[in-house]
Amino acid sequence: MPVPKLSFKARLQTDPVTGKPALLFPEGVLLLSPSAGEILGLCDGVRSQEALVAILSERHAVAPAILEADVAECLEKLRAKGLVEMRPA
Repeated sequence: MPVPKLSFKARLQTDPVTGKPALLFPEGVLLLSPSAGEILGLCDGVRSQEALVAILSERHAVAPAILEADVAECLEKLRAKGLVEMRPA
């Protein structure tokens, strides 16, 4: 299972105006949904995608199978933009 990590050019922080999670990068800012912010907050380059799903499943009392596709889609969209790197486990 791949290990997601924020790209070296991206930084996660809270937008001071909206209070929402924001991903800053040289080309701009991407305001995130709370769930995307929570997913990215767990992307430390150590935890696998499977581990992220397990943590989110426990936090929100939701079956992992329900979260797997959403987490994968979120990470893939950000990977395609070059904001998340997927490393082999």
